Amino acid sequence: MIESMSDRMLDSMADIWLLIPLVIAIFIGWLLGRNSAVGVSKPSSNSILNRDYFVGLDYLLNEKTDEAIESFIRALEVNSDTIPAHLALAKLFRRKGDVQRAISIHQDLLARLDLSRSDSLRIQMALSLDYDSIGLLDRAENLLKEIIKQNPPRETHRKALTLLTKLYEKEQEWAQAIETARHLNSDEMLNIRHECAHYYCELSEKLLKEKHYKEAAEYLKQGLLLDPLSVRISFLQAQVAMRQKQWKTAIRVLRKIEQQDPVFLSEAIKDLKQCYIALHDKVEYEFFLRHCIAHTPSATAILALAELIKDDQGVHAAGTFITDELKHRPSIKGFNRLIAMHIEHGSENAKDSLKTLRSLIGTLETNKPRYLCQQCGFSGRTLVWQCPSCKTWGTTKPIQGLEGE
Repeated sequence: MIESMSDRMLDSMADIWLLIPLVIAIFIGWLLGRNSAVGVSKPSSNSILNRDYFVGLDYLLNEKTDEAIESFIRALEVNSDTIPAHLALAKLFRRKGDVQRAISIHQDLLARLDLSRSDSLRIQMALSLDYDSIGLLDRAENLLKEIIKQNPPRETHRKALTLLTKLYEKEQEWAQAIETARHLNSDEMLNIRHECAHYYCELSEKLLKEKHYKEAAEYLKQGLLLDPLSVRISFLQAQVAMRQKQWKTAIRVLRKIEQQDPVFLSEAIKDLKQCYIALHDKVEYEFFLRHCIAHTPSATAILALAELIKDDQGVHAAGTFITDELKHRPSIKGFNRLIAMHIEHGSENAKDSLKTLRSLIGTLETNKPRYLCQQCGFSGRTLVWQCPSCKTWGTTKPIQGLEGE
């Protein structure tokens, strides 16, 4: 309850800050009207502040934002001087979830015959955001295309292309998103090149499922030009190579992950094991695991090496190795595997207790998330390249520490 009250207070304060430009704009409109009335003997309606303005201001000071908005609407006459205030008001409506009112304001403004070109473009951009926010993606797309056709100023052109690119992303129209982004210049492209690299990955994954390996590899090359540090591209390049039994190529690209983002190296161990086994190179696989533990330690690497030790030297040596590593890097995964070894080869008297303990730790391991978005904190048990919560790309990574790697 306290948290919900706190959230409402924060929302109210945010609304107040959004209303401040509106208050200022109305006041400026009054000043302009007052100055234009100099020399006129009879006061015009613009020479005094409307009573609704003061009522709205009183509501605002008392943090009654909904009542303040209604008063300002009544006070705000539509003219060229107050268009910024109307845009601010529509933005506030959209932020509060009343998108239909925002759309109505923007459509009414666009119907005016005295709009300047710059004001018209601003209103169209705002209207496209309205449509986008309520899922009318076709309308938003058509409006953004129309803005781009008007050959707007550079900054408006950049915003329209970027919004259109992100709209195609929502529609999962990856090829159209890439083609739209290509119309940005090199400097403007820097802001979304990371996203575009993921669009190439999405196209590549589709071709990989269809066994079009050459085309998939070509898309990944294009993506790598945009984002040379993309871990996802390395994983996909390895998959393309492995499907064609190009084991050495797959190993080479997977080993690159250590330089790209060492946190993901634990995710590559399963594929690397398959490649080394296919090459009958167990020695090199063990060397790789020991290198990981020395430089980028993880529970996955420790347990993989423990399996090799078990095969070569027996379960006792493997258990001793895990125990020693757990002293330096404790993890639930490591404890669970150690208990399993004791159950498999321990005394009969201890097995029941160990099974109960393993069940408890196993449940804990199963219920805990494995991946965490570094941007918003969203967690889950599956690695996703676009966070379902904040929609950012490449921010979800394996969790480190006791509950993770």
